[in-house]
Amino acid sequence: MDFEQIYTTYFNDVRRYILRLSGSEHIADEITAETFFKAMRSIGDFRGECDLRVWLCQIAKNCYYSHQRKNRHLISAPDYPTDTPDPDANPENDLSNREDAAQIRAQLHTLPDPYKEVFMWRVLAELSFAQIGQLFGKSANWACVTFHRAKAMIQNRLEVENREK
Repeated sequence: MDFEQIYTTYFNDVRRYILRLSGSEHIADEITAETFFKAMRSIGDFRGECDLRVWLCQIAKNCYYSHQRKNRHLISAPDYPTDTPDPDANPENDLSNREDAAQIRAQLHTLPDPYKEVFMWRVLAELSFAQIGQLFGKSANWACVTFHRAKAMIQNRLEVENREK
């Protein structure tokens, strides 16, 4: 498979993963471009021990965390759609959904490994439990149990946070 085909095949998956991780269209575009640039430079190092999409998402995750460390001092503004608004859209629900997603992301980053990693691979990269297990050298069952524990931790933390408000 040539690199152009890899780019075409996996671009949307990588971008969607970073968009869900960051919540920002701008950051997703920037990190996705950087991911494929790094992947192109190091494709010869890919040993095929995991799915190519997993490898690309690992690069993307590392790029995103590097970006976050470099830009920690900046305040990010949410992305706003530039197209014509949907007349049937409910702005209160849209705002509530964005706030919920931001709360979940904040709680996700407080989880210890491997819970955080497994949750991110499952929800953000949409990997199967078998793929996640392979990534960690564990079983699909281990990945499933770890994911559900991570989900429960996030739910519990959100409930505590909401009670304290």
